[in-house]
Amino acid sequence: MADDINGFMTVVHQMDTSKGLVLLLHTPGGVVTAVETIVGYLHKKFQDITAVVPVYAMSGGTMIALASNKIVMGKQSQLGPIDPQMPFQNRTVSARAIIDGFGRAESDIERDTKLAHLWAPILQSMGPSLLVEASEALSYSEHLVETWLSKRMLADGRVNAEEVAEKFNAMGEGIFVHGQRIDIDSVREWGLVVEEMEENQEIQDAILTAYHFATVIFEHSATIKVICNHQGKKWVKNHIEQTSPPMRTAE
Repeated sequence: MADDINGFMTVVHQMDTSKGLVLLLHTPGGVVTAVETIVGYLHKKFQDITAVVPVYAMSGGTMIALASNKIVMGKQSQLGPIDPQMPFQNRTVSARAIIDGFGRAESDIERDTKLAHLWAPILQSMGPSLLVEASEALSYSEHLVETWLSKRMLADGRVNAEEVAEKFNAMGEGIFVHGQRIDIDSVREWGLVVEEMEENQEIQDAILTAYHFATVIFEHSATIKVICNHQGKKWVKNHIEQTSPPMRTAE
């Protein structure tokens, strides 16, 4: 969310940024514009960033990981596709799914014009502006990742940053759903700088201890988000349960 930058600013304040940053990521993702703000801030603060993914960093979390200099993953760890999610009829849908939906409608109608009346109400509810917004959102997220990769992890030019960004943004080329698992083998195969968590038992224990500790907090409290540092400074967001106002009876 947009206010997450406040959390990063809070915990980074007074840190020795010359030592670089080890960022432990556990997140289902978030808004692309918020991710851009966070990455821009961290890049200005730290010359070297290592993203550690104990279990998952999906969507916007994947984008942050791809903006680092190196990723640490375990056998259980996963990244995910970066196609943005867009609000549509009281729910969110993948920008890629919207584009594919228009494409399927076009193909069906070209094949059989009788299908036009079946697609008409669906296309009317979506509107052409949604297609434009979806296309722009996909290009936006892919452009950001390509830029970050070319400046950090793939700055040496050994791997084409544009091609890697396309892989994380593709559907139908091995990636079929927004929540699909992209494991360490795929990340390594695509040419990214990745280290196995299991290579150092002590570090693995520390990473998973931090992860399980956070999980306990989320499961047994109202906390839904935590950004903290090694010095104990933290920014916490709690879930505020909405309660109905007391009923009044006629006097």
